[in-house]
Amino acid sequence: MPASTPVVVLGAADQRIAFAVDAVLDEQEVLVKRLGKPLARVRNIAGATVLGSGQVAPILNVIDLLKSARKAGGVALRVAAGAKLVAARTVLVAEDSITSRMLLRNILESAGYKVRTAVDGMEALTLLRTEKFDLLVSDVEMPRLNGFDLTQRIRADKKLAELPVVLVTALETREDRERGVDVGAHAYLVKSSFDQSNLLEVLRRLI
Repeated sequence: MPASTPVVVLGAADQRIAFAVDAVLDEQEVLVKRLGKPLARVRNIAGATVLGSGQVAPILNVIDLLKSARKAGGVALRVAAGAKLVAARTVLVAEDSITSRMLLRNILESAGYKVRTAVDGMEALTLLRTEKFDLLVSDVEMPRLNGFDLTQRIRADKKLAELPVVLVTALETREDRERGVDVGAHAYLVKSSFDQSNLLEVLRRLI
């Protein structure tokens, strides 16, 4: 790590671990809002806040970060190598909830993926037809064009037919899962049991 790389030291009880960061921009008091049930299990994230600029920013969970750092200590080199391998992969995230959208974006970018976002299925379809993506992560319940119909249109388009699609949704009935398979999704992840490691494992398998 270059000598000029800024670090933030986090600690709990008698434990202290230094985390390298891109930059330290500011220090301010914020109102932390806990994530709802579908996103409550996201590792290392304690909640979110809305900055003065209107941007939604995730709040890190110090205890989780310390635990993750201890677990990752022995595999840091492999993680770094994995990030380099996926750096050229571009993922499109279609999600109408700004909190979920930014959270998914942060998870994927932290893993080394390039990420573009769309606020609904129609915008996602337009981007897919005009730009090159390696995979789509999509919610199901979205305005204008939902995730099921979006996936169906992708499979009907000769240029997009082979694109891997991962649906991440709150819909968890057997009928919804079966519909996801029927329209051509490669994976169906339920938000109530969402774990970022499961999402990243699915992406590694598909691309």
